[in-house]
Amino acid sequence: MSTQKPSIPKGTRDFSPLEMNRRNYIFTTIRSVFEKYGYQPIETPAMENLSTLLGKYGEEGDKLLFRILNSGDFLSQVNEEDLKKDNAASLSSRICEKGLRYDLTVPFARYVVQHRNDISFPFKRYQIQPVWRADRPQKGRYREFYQCDADVVGSDSLLNEAELLLIADQVFKKLGIRVIIKLNNRKILSGIAELIGHADKITDITVAIDKLDKIGIEKVNEELAERGLDAVAISRLQPVINLEGTNQEKLDKLSELLSVTRDGPAGIEEISTILNFTGLMNISSAIELDLTLARGLNYYTGAIIEVKAADVSMGSISGGGRYDNLTGIFGLPGVSGVGISFGADRIYDVLNELNLFPSDSASTTRVLCVNFGGEEEKACIALASRLREEGINTEVFPDNTKLKKQFAYADSKQIPWVVIIGSEERAQGVCVLKNMVNGEQNTVKPEEIPFKIS
Repeated sequence: MSTQKPSIPKGTRDFSPLEMNRRNYIFTTIRSVFEKYGYQPIETPAMENLSTLLGKYGEEGDKLLFRILNSGDFLSQVNEEDLKKDNAASLSSRICEKGLRYDLTVPFARYVVQHRNDISFPFKRYQIQPVWRADRPQKGRYREFYQCDADVVGSDSLLNEAELLLIADQVFKKLGIRVIIKLNNRKILSGIAELIGHADKITDITVAIDKLDKIGIEKVNEELAERGLDAVAISRLQPVINLEGTNQEKLDKLSELLSVTRDGPAGIEEISTILNFTGLMNISSAIELDLTLARGLNYYTGAIIEVKAADVSMGSISGGGRYDNLTGIFGLPGVSGVGISFGADRIYDVLNELNLFPSDSASTTRVLCVNFGGEEEKACIALASRLREEGINTEVFPDNTKLKKQFAYADSKQIPWVVIIGSEERAQGVCVLKNMVNGEQNTVKPEEIPFKIS
């Protein structure tokens, strides 16, 4: 009888100990920066009521929601005629009341409304949790993946935006990744659309110009024409999307061009204020005003943020922006928010490609005590207990077996240090400390080990 080989659903992954240690290094780094700036952790359930999720991501987003069948006899309220009808959406709404969360933002909005009497505004929270999307799996796109979000709600201050840029700078500085932080504003994009006489086509315009780096200006203009813009409008757009110079030079030129528009001047003032704040914050990463940056245009109402790695060709590794009325969808209007999200999977790929993972991120164990059995084994157990009390992750090899096998175990787990206590070492009250990276070994007293391996 053949046994089917076990497998996992497409678009999901197993992570080895090495991968998990490296992922935890990323999560720990991001978490430490979030907390440094006063963001507090929350968690929300993996599943939400479908009434919470549906209608928040658009028609396409709704199609990507993983629905969960009701418990028990979920077909009890469905008759045979309903089953014969070719209407999956209608049927699923009757047999599914819950779904896996699609992102962390909508559950956060639900959380704020549900717990509004228990939290103080402005409310600064972070979440590092998995999300699920019934998308078509492909390279770099998964059905289950982690998001690392930080948001502050209940404050209109642009200091929040500047602080999020500082957080991005600090995260990637700690990870050793050189980045470019791109910045734009929804109001500026609205002003540009109004300037060229197509305020109603802001989405069409931004979708096209967002591709400038990929397809070039000629192809962008062709797409604009296909989207219904006339030659005069496309001509008026050219000086804007071709703006060059420093951020201040771009803002000065924009101030002239958008002075007659409704939203443009406000967007320029917001960007100027954010850049003035960041000038006080000692941010080392390059901050670039990018007028083609749109991201989730319909979602953002003010600042738009995107972070790209400077030394690797890859999409954004972090992004965010200002959104008004986050909680209005749940009946609590007027609560503005701004947030940023870090893509752990893409950050992993960047660190891997640039070989930037620290050597000690490969293993959580720092020291392996070799096991010779008998009294030497007892000495190793006592030493391991002492090292753990010192905060040093330590293992004792469980079996009295060949030294070669125990060294191979340390190598396989990339444990950097091995301690050997033989009969002679035990009699003299010393041990041999072996560096598994360079092969050097020295006789030391047990109490010296923490200082030797630091």
